Amino acid sequence: MEVEFTARQVKISKALRTLAEEGMERIARILGKTARASITFSAQRHMQIVELTVQVRLQTIAATGNADTLDAALREAMEHAENQARRYRDRRLERKRLPKEEKVLTAPPVARPKSRAAQPPADAGEGKPAPGKARASIAVHSFPNRATVVEPHILKSAEAISLRPMTIEEAVKDAEFRDRDLLIFRNPSGEMFVLHRRRDGQMELVEIP
Repeated sequence: MEVEFTARQVKISKALRTLAEEGMERIARILGKTARASITFSAQRHMQIVELTVQVRLQTIAATGNADTLDAALREAMEHAENQARRYRDRRLERKRLPKEEKVLTAPPVARPKSRAAQPPADAGEGKPAPGKARASIAVHSFPNRATVVEPHILKSAEAISLRPMTIEEAVKDAEFRDRDLLIFRNPSGEMFVLHRRRDGQMELVEIP
């Protein structure tokens, strides 16, 4: 995996770089070698911060680690990113295993009534079938006998609603960091939005009027 390192007011040691490369190698085994990653090391007062972003073809994984040392912050960020990578891989495998809801079948030929069968065709002497009388196969769809009922997934308000205003970028990072599939929040202007993750892994933003 291609990894880009960025340092802001901190120094990246050789041991720290080796630790990051080993963690990215584990994530690459989950997502594939084509994934690209960027790791940013920074510090705010006495807190060390590591921001990790992994770009896959159809998904962006973002994770953040905060700790007293850069090593601990890096391990925290890589743990969050690795968990998200496993869930992304499992969702892709689950979509591939879903059965098709409809199957195309060939209907049996329709039998003619006996009263019509007894009547001789107009051109029977020629030994050729009458035009328009050929039997044809019809493609039909089969439907399940019972509709699938999916129980609703109930979320607590503390898990789905943000208590503080945030921008759209902050909401996306918060949802990725806390691994939320649904987040309701307001921006600094007071407008309300709903951020949710679709089945294909993409984040979708809905504006509430």
